[in-house]
Amino acid sequence: MKYNEISHFSHPQHKLKFEYTEIPFNCDGCKEVGIGSCYKCSTCDFDLHMHCAIPTPSIFHPFYTKCSFQFLSRPPGDSPRFCNACEKDITGFVYHCKSCGFDLHPCCAKLPMVLDDGEVKLYLYRKVSSSCHRCGRKGRSWSYRSKCKEYNLHVACVKEMLVETWHEFLGSHGNKSNSSRKLEMTRIPSLKNTLQNHHRRSKGKVKKCCEMAGLAVQFVISAVLGDPTTLIAGVIGNFMSRA
Repeated sequence: MKYNEISHFSHPQHKLKFEYTEIPFNCDGCKEVGIGSCYKCSTCDFDLHMHCAIPTPSIFHPFYTKCSFQFLSRPPGDSPRFCNACEKDITGFVYHCKSCGFDLHPCCAKLPMVLDDGEVKLYLYRKVSSSCHRCGRKGRSWSYRSKCKEYNLHVACVKEMLVETWHEFLGSHGNKSNSSRKLEMTRIPSLKNTLQNHHRRSKGKVKKCCEMAGLAVQFVISAVLGDPTTLIAGVIGNFMSRA
């Protein structure tokens, strides 16, 4: 459910307004990167993913049939914790299973089991036996895999690509205006080297593989950012095509 304006416990001094942005933001709830639909306080530059702004108090996940995940505003205990989906650190909002000790970032917890744009259909797996297009390794984190089983991307690898590129971008262009940022956002994220490296490892693949893998990546990125919509996928695709 979407509201134009909400009050949120994490930012009681001002109300948060619904916005749609093509500029990357750091979610002040889960501390993960986001783009697209969000709730924002423009006065304080405070942003929340949709999933962090309007969380479900408790959820169940098909990968963990015996678990009940509760939404928490901070990770439990004093020991470092990591997300069982992407293997990244938990530093903010989290879904936690008290009985099993599993943790999920809010956006990871809400990753669609199937991404389908009519041409490319990707399925979310807890583990796959094939190697990832990005890192070339098997196993690791949750993965999106195509129906034909030709394309596989770790959720963790997608996050790494985004964080590495956006940290570089924001560090170099932090003082620029939003309009200037939009023009220069065409280099984010650059997956050209990822697909070229994949072909150097797999000489028998044809150019079509790169094109389809690139399209698949668009939708995985959209989902990881917390807004798995066709519109966002198109924005990401535009970044990629100009990279």
